[in-house]
Amino acid sequence: MSQNSETPSSNIRAIAQQFRLAGWISFWIQLVLGVISGIIVLLFGIFSQKANSPNNNPGTGFGVFLAICGIILLGVGIYLAYRYTRIGKKLESPNASNRPRKAETVQVLRLGLWINLGGILVTLLGAQAIVGTLVARSISPQAATTQLFDPTRIISGLDMLIVQANTNTVSAHFAGLLASLWLINRINKP
Repeated sequence: MSQNSETPSSNIRAIAQQFRLAGWISFWIQLVLGVISGIIVLLFGIFSQKANSPNNNPGTGFGVFLAICGIILLGVGIYLAYRYTRIGKKLESPNASNRPRKAETVQVLRLGLWINLGGILVTLLGAQAIVGTLVARSISPQAATTQLFDPTRIISGLDMLIVQANTNTVSAHFAGLLASLWLINRINKP
């Protein structure tokens, strides 16, 4: 290995700093929202297993499955956000052979775009399934007359928390999407 010791240009240093900044901001936003969503979905899974639970509904089950898939994709997005910080660190290397090539970097950013877009899609589909079952429960003909007596017709706080978990997951994917788009724009700037 030759020791090609060149200091990176000011443009490369600026891009490296932006990769690290956008990566860390995206990482922490996604991590915090992802952990909150994961805890809520876990609690929903635990408490919806009770007998007489109104949450034992096929639509809700499919929606929660899609929410879990969105959280798994969010885990990949969190990893990619962390990887952006490592790319930024490598770009600051005085050895030019240690710096990632532009094509490799763009490929990682595009992967981040696709992962976050897929996560948004899956999570939104899950949210639609969950909200659809909640709306169906709330407007069913028996709901108006038996809501006080039939616990399966009541929309609980746990139902609303799973909707909140989906909203948090979509927001986290959106943060990852913004970071990837911003970094792609930055490295393609003339």
